[in-house]
Amino acid sequence: MYDYMRALEDRFNSKPSYEQRQQLEAMRQEVSAQLDKEGRKKLLRLVDAHTLAQEDVSLVSSIAGFRPAWAFEMEREQVEATPAFKNSFRKRRKLPW
Repeated sequence: MYDYMRALEDRFNSKPSYEQRQQLEAMRQEVSAQLDKEGRKKLLRLVDAHTLAQEDVSLVSSIAGFRPAWAFEMEREQVEATPAFKNSFRKRRKLPW
């Protein structure tokens, strides 16, 4: 299920544009230039942790939106399968069968 949701998220969520990535990289390099070696390592770990957290939040958000839609679809299919629904549909559409 996790892989399926990840694929859906990748398909429908937009990624940052090339210009946005370039701006972020330029800012990172600017800050990195002002830090010593240990500071740069900490900065990279912070950026990596932030990126992972963003990806997790994005996936959880996608799943949270998918679950109610899935439940609604399952409920709709059950309602449409009932004889009462089929009869009312036939009457509204005036179908002979």
